[in-house]
Amino acid sequence: MYKILVVDDDYGIRSIMKDSLTNENYEVKIAESGKEGLNFIKNQHFDLVITDMVMPPGLDGIDLMEKALKINEDLGFIIITAYGTIKTAVDALKKGAFDFITKPFSVSQMTSRIERYFENYELKEENKKLKQELSYEKKFKRLVGKSKQMRTIYEQIEVVADSSAPVLLQGESGTGKELIAQAIHNYSNRKNKPFIRTNCAAIPETLFESTLFGHEKGAFTHAIKTKKGLFEEAQDGTLLLDEISEIPISMQAKLLRVLQEEEITRVGGAKDIPINVRVIATTNRDIRKMIQEDNFRSDLYFRLNVFPIKVPPLRNRPSDIPILINHFIKKFKEKYNYDRKEVSQEVIDILTNKKWPGNVRQLENLMERAILYSGKNDRLELKHFDMESHPINLDDDKVNDDFITIDEMEKRLILRTLKQTDNNRTKAAKILGVSVRTIRNKLNQYKEEGISIPE
Repeated sequence: MYKILVVDDDYGIRSIMKDSLTNENYEVKIAESGKEGLNFIKNQHFDLVITDMVMPPGLDGIDLMEKALKINEDLGFIIITAYGTIKTAVDALKKGAFDFITKPFSVSQMTSRIERYFENYELKEENKKLKQELSYEKKFKRLVGKSKQMRTIYEQIEVVADSSAPVLLQGESGTGKELIAQAIHNYSNRKNKPFIRTNCAAIPETLFESTLFGHEKGAFTHAIKTKKGLFEEAQDGTLLLDEISEIPISMQAKLLRVLQEEEITRVGGAKDIPINVRVIATTNRDIRKMIQEDNFRSDLYFRLNVFPIKVPPLRNRPSDIPILINHFIKKFKEKYNYDRKEVSQEVIDILTNKKWPGNVRQLENLMERAILYSGKNDRLELKHFDMESHPINLDDDKVNDDFITIDEMEKRLILRTLKQTDNNRTKAAKILGVSVRTIRNKLNQYKEEGISIPE
């Protein structure tokens, strides 16, 4: 509902305007002088001000408009004037008024001007929105989406990019956290410096310290030469610590010290090396719950969580799905050298209503497979989409394994063993002869593929 302020020293005009405009579904506030109207404008939001031009000494309509536009340059004005002051009213248009109306006037004459103002206002707002979207597309080329949630993320990137504050990106697997981290780096004043990414879940526990901080020659067996760690490699740039929740508890205090002191010490070294690195961390887990379970240090969490960004799952921004579909069609059409590819509305509707447990990554994989299945067909139909390719029936031990990949066999073996051990990952890892970390990494991979994994 639009909010209108009516400023007029004539009680009759104020009353009639308030009643009639309220009946037209506007929220109306009235003021009897320019001074009172200006006080309202200072303390409340209005979309439009309708003011008499000539009022008792103190603050007339033109003065009110000039002062109000310094407070809110987007505020609209319609000036009420007498016939003999039309020239002054025309001057008011030059100073920023939208329109004027001469006394006497009917309610319908006034409402038509108000409607025209808000039609113009909505058009300007739509143009501003389109310009902002084009600006976001230009700035953040690899991020796709125009939903409210994505616009919030674009705004957060702009706010935090040039600072050195640590950023914690929280969201499910496949939501695009790494792309957001890259966008923060690309939009920052570090964009011409290194962007180094490491997956904390993929680093063996015994190598964490040397991987992050480097080591001196002879620091341990096989340390045949001095090696820089990732912090030094990222000097003056950005270091992305992907899946920060997987960092061993034994390493968390050392990482906290580095973030606080902004210096590192190589394994086997005694020299403190200053570092200037922007740290961005990601996680798909509930770190607060891990803190309660003593699996993550609260002080490290608060140090990393200076600027949190929540990355929404795809199911919470369905309006972006058609945009993503077209984005992936263009991407894979070029990748596989197809001149033309389009998708049927039936497919768009079905994909938009799908829950997407694997998020954007799952949608991307499905679109690539559909492009390949479609072959020479220009139009992607439902038959080209293998919607049931992700779910796996853990009770099905009679699947024909005559033609199956090693990865698929490994997946079935891990999931069946977990089922047999009531989802005891430690027991399953022991039976399979692998580490618990390997099991966890594989299950995270399967989640990204859209497979439902028991917790």
